[in-house]
Parts: sequence; structure tokens; C-alpha cells
Amino acid sequence: MENKTKIINTIEEGLEKLRPFLQADGGDIEFIELTEEMEVKVRLTGACETCPMSLQTLRAGVEHTLRSMVPDIKTVTNVRFETLD
Repeated sequence: MENKTKIINTIEEGLEKLRPFLQADGGDIEFIELTEEMEVKVRLTGACETCPMSLQTLRAGVEHTLRSMVPDIKTVTNVRFETLD
């Protein structure tokens, strides 16, 4: 596995590319964690948090973009604050 810091920086770059599209619809995204299993945990915020299309946004938009930048990523998961430790 590549250096974890380098991977996280690449993930952050990918999220920055996606952020304007999410913000245009009143939402946003936060990077939470990269697990040892190469799962990226993010938090959709604003309008994206309650949007019925958020799962599609996560899979077709966020996961697709991040996996194209870091092929080792296995999945991208949306977490809510109440589920964070």
C-alpha cells in the first residue's frame, strides 16, 4: 500500500474537485477517515445529508472519482456524526 498520508492527500484533492458540484445543490462533503481496509469514510452535509439521491451521489460520483484517483480504495461510506466514535 502506498504511503497513507499520500493517499489521504489524494482523497482530499478528489473531494475538492467534487465539492463545487455538491455545494451548487446546497450540500458538501467532509473526509473522516481512511481505514486499514482501504475504506474511505466521508460525511455528506447540508442538503446532501437528507437528499434521497445521496447514495447515488456517493457511489456514482464520489466513489467513482476517488477510485479513479486511488485504485486501491475498496469502498466509500457515508457516516453521520452520531455513528462516529
